[in-house]
Amino acid sequence: MKAIHAKTYGSPDQLQVSDRPKPTLAKNQVLVRVHAAALHVGDCFTVRGQPFVVRVETGWRKPKVGIPGYDFSGVIESVGESVREFQAGDEVFGYQSGSGSEYVAADINQTAIKPPGVSHAEAAAIVTSGLTALHALRDIAKVQSGQTVLINGASGGVGTFAVQIAKTMGAEVTGVCSRKNVSLLRSLGADQVIDYQREDFTRFGNRYDCVLDNVENRSLSELRSILKPAGTLICNSGTGATGLAFWIRLLKPLVVSPFVSQRLCRFVSTPNRTDLQQLMQMVVEGTVRPVIAEEHRLDEVPEALRLLECGHTVGKRVVALNASSTN
Repeated sequence: MKAIHAKTYGSPDQLQVSDRPKPTLAKNQVLVRVHAAALHVGDCFTVRGQPFVVRVETGWRKPKVGIPGYDFSGVIESVGESVREFQAGDEVFGYQSGSGSEYVAADINQTAIKPPGVSHAEAAAIVTSGLTALHALRDIAKVQSGQTVLINGASGGVGTFAVQIAKTMGAEVTGVCSRKNVSLLRSLGADQVIDYQREDFTRFGNRYDCVLDNVENRSLSELRSILKPAGTLICNSGTGATGLAFWIRLLKPLVVSPFVSQRLCRFVSTPNRTDLQQLMQMVVEGTVRPVIAEEHRLDEVPEALRLLECGHTVGKRVVALNASSTN
């Protein structure tokens, strides 16, 4: 099968399209012919092997898989011997490492049926970023109707989903983005939009029940200053630092949180079929729509990852494989 692959950690430029062995099935997996794969900034980490902590999952000295991508949508070609939930020919989407390839062997617990009215590109786009937004707002912040939510980095992959999901929860949503994306956030339902190039969102005097920070370009004290006394800050980044500074940024909210009234959180979003189905139902109902910045060919993945590292991608970047991702 064709895949975008690298044998060692390093720059995205070393990734090349090459022939790789088709994955073999475990008894609780399905073999999916991938039609679309979505990328996110975490793929940049796994390609570079930095920060070093990612190697706990991806391999200490060299990549165990070497194929970027976790989010996929496609058609089942065959099923493992214990699989009863799916059959060959089903259109599915889900989460599995190595999705930047023509085939993935996907765990059934992280795979769900794709409805016919949703494209493969849209289905792949909702997986990691949509689940991150859902888990942050529903499970960590426990957002309630009438509460106020500020989303910093609201035009990115997680941010565009977070704006819409917070609105489905009945929250009053403020999004922070650049000038060019103000109209997009309004179209997604944001009640207020702050252009960070013109205004400092930490100096308005407003306080929020929840702040979801996807950028971490502001200090912890600045973010706490816009939280209500019992508010929740969710830090969903840490990418702007390296070495010791990275660990300080990663751990400081967790160290400070027990000593203040506010909840300062980091979290890990774990994909599961139930939440994939819930997200997809929102898409089918029209309350959530994936925002896709651009679709790429497999050989364009290095450039797509470089663009993600720059931090200004609007919505999601999707890779088209095998057949048109619009099918």
